Amino acid sequence: MRVNPNIAADVLANLWQTQQQEQTALLQVSSGKRVNVPSDDPAAAAGLVQNLAATSQNDQFTQNTSVVEGQLQTADSTLSSVVSALTQAISLGVEGANGTLSASNEQQVAAQVQGIIGQVVQLANVSYQGTFVFAGTASTAPPFALDSTQPSGVRYDGNSGINSVDVAPGRSIQVNLPGNQLFQSPGTDVFGSLQQLVTALQGGNAATIATATTQLRAAFDGITQQRVFYGNAINQLDSNQTFLQQEKVSLQSQQNDLVGVDLSVAATNLSQAETAQQAALAAAAKIVPLTLLDYLPIS
Repeated sequence: MRVNPNIAADVLANLWQTQQQEQTALLQVSSGKRVNVPSDDPAAAAGLVQNLAATSQNDQFTQNTSVVEGQLQTADSTLSSVVSALTQAISLGVEGANGTLSASNEQQVAAQVQGIIGQVVQLANVSYQGTFVFAGTASTAPPFALDSTQPSGVRYDGNSGINSVDVAPGRSIQVNLPGNQLFQSPGTDVFGSLQQLVTALQGGNAATIATATTQLRAAFDGITQQRVFYGNAINQLDSNQTFLQQEKVSLQSQQNDLVGVDLSVAATNLSQAETAQQAALAAAAKIVPLTLLDYLPIS
C-alpha cells in the first residue's frame, strides 16, 4: 500500500479548488449570469459582445424614433393651427366679399387678416428641441420673417433641404417638408394669398376680395394636402417603434440564453460549494499546521 508523502499539498490544492468553486457560484447568484468573465465560456462571451452591439444600436434607433416622432407631432399640430388660422381668414374674406361691410369695417377686417399673417409666421417658425421644424436643413435659425420689401410681405430664410433619420437597420425616414414648399409654393402661396386678401380688403372691391378669397382657399387646400405627409410619417414611426420593442425583447432573450443562469441551480451549486469548502477546511485543519492555515485566503 502506497502512502502519499505530500498529503498537505493535495489538501491545500483541494481547498483552493473548493474556494474557487464557491466564489464562482457566489458570483453567479449575485450577478444572475453564468458567464461573468470570458474564460467562463469564450463562445458565449463572443456572442454576448455581438448581442450588446446590436442592443446598443437598437437603443439608438429607439431614441432617434422618439425624437423624430416628437418633431413630426409638433409639425402636424402646428399645421393644424395654421389650418384654423386660414379658416378664419377665409371667413373674413367671405364676409368682406358680400358687399355689406362699410369701408371702415373693411379696413378693420383687413387689419384682422394682417394679424393672421403675423400669427402664421409665428407658427411657421415653430421649433422642437432647438430645431426649427420648417427651415429645411438650415434648422438653427427661424426660417420666416415679416419683410415689407417682399411681394408677400414675408421672407423665407430657410432652404429646400430634406432631413432623413435612420430609424432601423437599413431604413431611414424623411422627417420634414421645407417651409418654402409648405407655405410658398406657386399657386398655393399661403403668405402671398393672405397679403393679396389684405390688399383687396383695403381696396374695398367685392369682386377683388372674392378672387383673393378663392386664392386663399387654394392655399388652404395645399396646406391640408401636404399635412398628410406628417400623418403618414407618424404612422410609419409608430410601426417602427413596435418593431424596435419586439427586437429589444428578442435581444434580451438571446442575451439570457447566452450568459444567463438558472438561479435555483446557481443557489444549489453555491450551497454545495460552501459544504465542500467547509469539509476541505476541516481536513486541512487536521493535516496542515496552524501556521500555514493563517496564510490561506479563506472566504
